[in-house]
Amino acid sequence: MIRLAKQTDIDDVEKIFNEILDTPEMVRTTNWLKDGYPTRADAQKALDAETLYVGEDETGGLYGAVNLNHIQPPEYAKIPWKIEPECSRDEVLVIHTLCIRPNCAGKGYGREFVAFSEQLAQEKGCKVVRLDTYEGNRPAESLYSSLGYTLAGKTLFHFHNVIWETLICMEKKM
Repeated sequence: MIRLAKQTDIDDVEKIFNEILDTPEMVRTTNWLKDGYPTRADAQKALDAETLYVGEDETGGLYGAVNLNHIQPPEYAKIPWKIEPECSRDEVLVIHTLCIRPNCAGKGYGREFVAFSEQLAQEKGCKVVRLDTYEGNRPAESLYSSLGYTLAGKTLFHFHNVIWETLICMEKKM
Protein backbone atom coordinates (compact mmCIF):
# COMPACT_ATOMS: atom_id res chain seq x y z
CA MET A 1 0.00 0.00 0.00
CA ILE A 2 1.27 3.46 -0.87
CA ARG A 3 0.18 6.34 1.33
CA LEU A 4 1.06 9.89 2.29
CA ALA A 5 3.95 9.78 4.74
CA LYS A 6 3.59 10.71 8.41
CA GLN A 7 6.17 12.24 10.74
CA THR A 8 6.68 8.81 12.31
CA ASP A 9 7.94 7.52 8.92
CA ILE A 10 10.91 9.90 8.65
CA ASP A 11 13.35 7.65 10.56
CA ASP A 12 12.52 4.74 8.26
CA VAL A 13 12.76 6.85 5.09
CA GLU A 14 16.20 8.03 6.22
CA LYS A 15 17.18 4.38 6.80
CA ILE A 16 16.07 3.52 3.25
CA PHE A 17 18.26 6.33 1.87
CA ASN A 18 21.22 5.10 3.93
CA GLU A 19 20.70 1.46 2.95
CA ILE A 20 20.82 2.49 -0.71
CA LEU A 21 23.88 4.66 -0.14
CA ASP A 22 25.60 1.80 1.73
CA THR A 23 24.99 -0.69 -1.11
CA PRO A 24 27.86 -0.39 -3.63
CA GLU A 25 25.96 -1.78 -6.63
CA MET A 26 23.15 0.72 -6.03
CA VAL A 27 25.48 3.69 -5.56
CA ARG A 28 27.05 2.95 -8.96
CA THR A 29 23.67 3.46 -10.64
CA THR A 30 22.37 6.43 -8.65
CA ASN A 31 25.28 8.86 -8.24
CA TRP A 32 23.69 9.96 -4.93
CA LEU A 33 26.04 10.97 -2.11
CA LYS A 34 25.95 10.01 1.54
CA ASP A 35 25.23 13.16 3.59
CA GLY A 36 24.71 15.00 0.28
CA TYR A 37 21.51 13.74 -1.33
CA PRO A 38 19.08 12.34 -0.41
CA THR A 39 19.06 13.19 3.28
CA ARG A 40 16.67 13.23 6.18
CA ALA A 41 16.25 16.97 5.60
CA ASP A 42 15.12 16.27 2.01
CA ALA A 43 12.55 13.79 3.29
CA GLN A 44 11.38 16.21 5.97
CA LYS A 45 10.96 19.01 3.43
CA ALA A 46 8.79 16.75 1.25
CA LEU A 47 6.82 15.59 4.30
CA ASP A 48 6.20 19.20 5.33
CA ALA A 49 4.99 19.96 1.79
CA GLU A 50 2.72 16.87 1.92
CA THR A 51 4.40 15.40 -1.15
CA LEU A 52 6.26 12.47 0.46
CA TYR A 53 4.68 9.07 -0.10
CA VAL A 54 5.76 5.74 1.34
CA GLY A 55 5.16 2.13 0.41
CA GLU A 56 4.13 -0.02 3.34
CA ASP A 57 4.02 -3.82 3.26
CA GLU A 58 1.51 -6.08 5.01
CA THR A 59 3.64 -6.11 8.19
CA GLY A 60 3.72 -2.31 8.38
CA GLY A 61 7.34 -2.06 7.25
CA LEU A 62 8.31 0.54 4.67
CA TYR A 63 9.78 -0.70 1.39
CA GLY A 64 10.22 2.60 -0.40
CA ALA A 65 9.49 6.29 -0.75
CA VAL A 66 8.92 8.93 -3.40
CA ASN A 67 8.43 12.69 -3.57
CA LEU A 68 5.63 13.65 -5.98
CA ASN A 69 5.08 17.32 -6.73
CA HIS A 70 4.85 19.92 -9.48
CA ILE A 71 8.40 21.25 -9.08
CA GLN A 72 10.48 21.06 -12.23
CA PRO A 73 14.18 21.75 -11.65
CA PRO A 74 15.55 24.79 -13.53
CA GLU A 75 17.49 22.45 -15.85
CA TYR A 76 14.17 21.14 -17.22
CA ALA A 77 14.01 24.37 -19.25
CA LYS A 78 16.89 22.97 -21.36
CA ILE A 79 14.97 19.82 -22.28
CA PRO A 80 13.01 19.68 -25.57
CA TRP A 81 9.84 18.26 -24.02
CA LYS A 82 7.59 16.72 -26.64
CA ILE A 83 4.48 16.09 -24.55
CA GLU A 84 2.65 19.25 -23.55
CA PRO A 85 5.77 21.46 -23.63
CA GLU A 86 3.78 24.59 -22.79
CA CYS A 87 1.57 23.23 -20.01
CA SER A 88 1.33 25.01 -16.67
CA ARG A 89 3.20 24.02 -13.53
CA ASP A 90 0.09 22.39 -12.03
CA GLU A 91 -0.42 20.26 -15.15
CA VAL A 92 2.90 18.46 -14.65
CA LEU A 93 3.54 15.86 -11.94
CA VAL A 94 7.23 15.24 -11.30
CA ILE A 95 8.59 12.02 -9.80
CA HIS A 96 11.52 12.80 -7.48
CA THR A 97 13.73 10.46 -5.45
CA LEU A 98 11.85 7.23 -6.07
CA CYS A 99 13.74 4.71 -3.96
CA ILE A 100 13.19 1.11 -2.96
CA ARG A 101 14.89 -0.54 0.02
CA PRO A 102 17.68 -2.75 -1.42
CA ASN A 103 16.36 -5.98 0.11
CA CYS A 104 12.97 -5.27 -1.51
CA ALA A 105 14.32 -4.68 -5.03
CA GLY A 106 12.94 -6.87 -7.80
CA LYS A 107 9.51 -7.34 -6.20
CA GLY A 108 7.60 -4.91 -8.44
CA TYR A 109 7.54 -2.07 -5.93
CA GLY A 110 9.05 0.40 -8.40
CA ARG A 111 6.26 -0.36 -10.86
CA GLU A 112 3.75 0.06 -8.05
CA PHE A 113 5.12 3.51 -7.20
CA VAL A 114 5.02 4.58 -10.85
CA ALA A 115 1.41 3.37 -11.23
CA PHE A 116 0.52 5.25 -8.04
CA SER A 117 2.23 8.38 -9.40
CA GLU A 118 0.26 8.18 -12.64
CA GLN A 119 -3.02 7.70 -10.78
CA LEU A 120 -2.24 10.73 -8.59
CA ALA A 121 -1.38 12.75 -11.72
CA GLN A 122 -4.74 11.88 -13.26
CA GLU A 123 -6.58 12.77 -10.04
CA LYS A 124 -4.81 16.15 -10.00
CA GLY A 125 -5.67 16.82 -13.65
CA CYS A 126 -2.07 16.65 -14.83
CA LYS A 127 -1.38 16.27 -18.54
CA VAL A 128 2.07 14.73 -18.21
CA VAL A 129 4.38 12.98 -15.73
CA ARG A 130 8.06 13.91 -15.91
CA LEU A 131 11.17 12.64 -14.18
CA ASP A 132 14.92 12.61 -14.35
CA THR A 133 17.44 9.96 -13.49
CA TYR A 134 21.21 9.64 -13.55
CA GLU A 135 22.37 8.68 -17.05
CA GLY A 136 24.16 5.65 -15.57
CA ASN A 137 21.02 4.32 -13.91
CA ARG A 138 20.15 1.74 -16.56
CA PRO A 139 17.71 -0.17 -14.29
CA ALA A 140 15.61 2.99 -13.76
CA GLU A 141 15.76 3.95 -17.44
CA SER A 142 14.70 0.42 -18.39
CA LEU A 143 11.84 0.43 -15.86
CA TYR A 144 10.44 3.76 -17.03
CA SER A 145 10.81 2.82 -20.71
CA SER A 146 8.93 -0.43 -20.11
CA LEU A 147 6.11 1.60 -18.55
CA GLY A 148 5.70 3.86 -21.57
CA TYR A 149 7.97 6.78 -20.65
CA THR A 150 9.93 8.30 -23.50
CA LEU A 151 13.29 10.00 -23.47
CA ALA A 152 12.92 13.76 -23.89
CA GLY A 153 16.60 14.63 -23.57
CA LYS A 154 19.53 14.89 -21.22
CA THR A 155 21.51 17.74 -19.73
CA LEU A 156 24.00 18.59 -17.03
CA PHE A 157 22.34 19.29 -13.67
CA HIS A 158 23.76 20.81 -10.53
CA PHE A 159 21.66 18.42 -8.56
CA HIS A 160 20.45 20.09 -5.36
CA ASN A 161 23.61 22.21 -5.51
CA VAL A 162 25.48 19.11 -4.33
CA ILE A 163 26.28 16.96 -7.36
CA TRP A 164 27.17 17.86 -10.95
CA GLU A 165 25.80 15.09 -13.16
CA THR A 166 24.20 14.42 -16.48
CA LEU A 167 20.60 13.33 -16.04
CA ILE A 168 18.24 11.91 -18.59
CA CYS A 169 14.71 13.27 -18.59
CA MET A 170 11.67 11.20 -19.46
CA GLU A 171 7.97 11.90 -19.82
CA LYS A 172 4.62 10.20 -20.28
CA LYS A 173 1.29 11.64 -21.40
CA MET A 174 -1.61 11.18 -19.02
